[in-house]
Amino acid sequence: MLTVRGADLVWTGSAEVPGGAVSCRDGLVVADPVPGRVLDASGCVVTPGLVNAHHHLLQSAFRTLPGTRGVPMREWLPAMAAAYAAVGIDAESAHAAASVGLAEALLCGVTTVADHQLNWPPGDGVAVASAVARAAGELGARLVFVRGSARDDPEQAAASAEAVVGALAGTDVQVAVGPAGVHSDAPETFALLGEVAARHGLRRRTQANEQVDVEIAAARYGRRPLDLLDEWGWLAPDVTLAHLCGITEAELTRVADAGVSATHAPGCDLPMGWGVAPAAALADAGVAVGLGTSGGGSNDAGHLLADARLAMQVAPLVGRPVAAREVLTWATAGSAAGLGRTTPGAFPMLGRLDPGFAADLVCWDVTGVADAGVADPLAGLLWAAPGRRPRHVVVGGRVVVEDYVLVTRPEPEIVFALGRLLHHRRERR
Repeated sequence: MLTVRGADLVWTGSAEVPGGAVSCRDGLVVADPVPGRVLDASGCVVTPGLVNAHHHLLQSAFRTLPGTRGVPMREWLPAMAAAYAAVGIDAESAHAAASVGLAEALLCGVTTVADHQLNWPPGDGVAVASAVARAAGELGARLVFVRGSARDDPEQAAASAEAVVGALAGTDVQVAVGPAGVHSDAPETFALLGEVAARHGLRRRTQANEQVDVEIAAARYGRRPLDLLDEWGWLAPDVTLAHLCGITEAELTRVADAGVSATHAPGCDLPMGWGVAPAAALADAGVAVGLGTSGGGSNDAGHLLADARLAMQVAPLVGRPVAAREVLTWATAGSAAGLGRTTPGAFPMLGRLDPGFAADLVCWDVTGVADAGVADPLAGLLWAAPGRRPRHVVVGGRVVVEDYVLVTRPEPEIVFALGRLLHHRRERR
């Protein structure tokens, strides 16, 4: 049991409580006071834990590589593939990369990460999936593991998804399925992974309307990506689409009418020149909008709060301005909605600090010089100090970051393990 007390402001996602406290019991927020440990949040704004709805944790080992910055996606994809081949993808490299990505997430106030794993060694993929899940368990992060596909054999991808579901059954890891997009995966892959999702009640996720997605859909099929997704049964309420750059008004209406949710990834798409999603227009149409960083190969940081700031800043370029509170909602409850985690179910509800939701919260210190003169401390989380890190992070009532330090695993150990692996494997090859 844990009580977070003394905050200047608690933003639950539904209310703002000056001087509020948050009580945690059995991993959930409760209304009544509880005995036990008290975590001092004086001088802080407390928010729900951020939910990164679209990440590629493997790419945490492949940041700022030559030939991967500001290039067309058709050049970026083979450059990344060559980098993966030079190191090798297996359980060891997946664990090391995921440990770095998840540690970074926690240290940036992200308590849940959806990892869209697209690259696989031969076999059923269970070892890789289990390695990523083990990294999350060691660090105390919440994980949604997406068994993805990128040009995989359709039947092998479906069999692997079944194996991953079985391997992670009974754990606190939520599993989803997700082809990379119509640019890489055949309609058979979408169909077979959709069948796996239907059998097990999984969410479906894919990427749509990034630069190469539009180009290849036009060249190969003479169609737009969303036309194909609709035809293949992947415009539905259990589907979340990442990116959605450059969609037309008619396509936006189609997405909204289908009940699809969206994940905006401005920290990837904007600096790479791949487009900007009209996130505000999607939200205005009734689409649940979440935020994701995407992976380290295109967005070299996993700092979702910084990307939320970027989303707020670029919004007027493609539509109306958005307020800080709206973007913070995208980064919490909006992302959670795309994971199916805002209503009671098999996994705890996320994205708010109301009773019954997971006790995932972040204490952001607002006493420093960057916040001096800030009239609205909640909005100041985005407008001021774009690289800020939280003082404390709590996941399921467990303190995982305290006084800016990761307490579940030594940070230097995580950094060293990945650095050693990359050095040895690149030297070996």
